[in-house]
Amino acid sequence: MSLVTAAPRKPRQDRSGYLFILPWFLGMAFTVIPFFASLYLSFTDYNLLNAPSWIGLENFAKMFSDATWWQSVKVTVVYTFVSVPLSLAMALGIAMLLNRGVRGLPVYRAVFYLPSLLGGSVALVLLWRYIFGLDGIVNSFLGFFGIEKIAWTSDPDFTLTTLIILHIWTFGSPMVIFLAGLRQIPAMYYEAAAIDGANKWMQFRKITLPLLSPIIFFNLIQSLISSFQTFTQGYIFSGGKGGAANSTLFYNLYLYKQGFEQFHMGYASAMAWMLLIIIAAFTALNFLLAKKWVHYDN
Repeated sequence: MSLVTAAPRKPRQDRSGYLFILPWFLGMAFTVIPFFASLYLSFTDYNLLNAPSWIGLENFAKMFSDATWWQSVKVTVVYTFVSVPLSLAMALGIAMLLNRGVRGLPVYRAVFYLPSLLGGSVALVLLWRYIFGLDGIVNSFLGFFGIEKIAWTSDPDFTLTTLIILHIWTFGSPMVIFLAGLRQIPAMYYEAAAIDGANKWMQFRKITLPLLSPIIFFNLIQSLISSFQTFTQGYIFSGGKGGAANSTLFYNLYLYKQGFEQFHMGYASAMAWMLLIIIAAFTALNFLLAKKWVHYDN
């Protein structure tokens, strides 16, 4: 009878493996240290010039009496809960059209995906300001129908709407994921439903949505987290001021202004941790609600 022995370890291969993951460990050092430093600073009064002084929960208590903080929360929540569902609906609709066997699919997929790569870029937001300017393309188009010019970029009733439209336009990333999910649904399900007399709407509601629900859930979580962290669009669109009547003062923009313009770094750190709590709460809520509408194929 022969004994089975374990293969001898190869120290050289182990060292090679550790060498390859070394950059990740070095990157973690640049993440973990600021992470815990910001937690400490959130309980202090710190202006970047003097040593931080411990003040306990005063920064967190200050938020709830800060009207501007509440405005930034309102702007971010409205932006998120309007733009995310519309963006996902647009992404799913386009994905279903492309899934019908359009010629030149790779080209269309790349064209629709491109805005997602540029959605947070400075150049695109500047272009958006030009398009929606008083003499921009949008007002010129509306002028053909006798509609007076709208101050999309300065009227507080329209500025946030303009950025929501920008977010909806950058639907490419979830669209690609939806398209991949649609390709995985067997055609025989639709054929059987059609034989039973189900129309297109019934097939969409009874077959497509249930089987696609895990991907919808994934895109929803990703989009929610991303939208809550919106910064570039609000900063560039308003010139870093938050727009008229703080109509585009996103949470991260107000955090930036507190930390790097007014040097209230302790308060800014507390705001950052409060944002983490808000995002975690909405994510947890979505996971709880997902049990009722997300269906996994076991």
